[in-house]
Amino acid sequence: MRDHTKLKAFEMADELAVLIYQVTSVFPKEELYGLTSQMRRSAVSVPSNIVEGCARDSQADYLRFLIIAFGSLRELHYQLDLSKRLGFLGDHNPRPVETKIIETEKILNGLIRALRNA
Repeated sequence: MRDHTKLKAFEMADELAVLIYQVTSVFPKEELYGLTSQMRRSAVSVPSNIVEGCARDSQADYLRFLIIAFGSLRELHYQLDLSKRLGFLGDHNPRPVETKIIETEKILNGLIRALRNA
């Protein structure tokens, strides 16, 4: 079993989840069960799948959960872009969130590539 707390990808994904909860707190109330909920689920899915992958015995399962986490991260990236275009971010500057998503994508993708090449 792997220790997820030692992974930079987990650390960044965890920080991103907290950031998404903060950003979505200003979304319109009618979006509570729409984009707000979807973004929060996507954001929580990323570190959750990293944790679950770390708990798996096989390298193949570990890799599969990291790929699922990466898919959720890409989904979140689109949802952030959509929320910007819909004007839901209020006074929040989307740039730090977008930067955090991109950095997390790079780190997680690097981990996935390293496992595939191992």
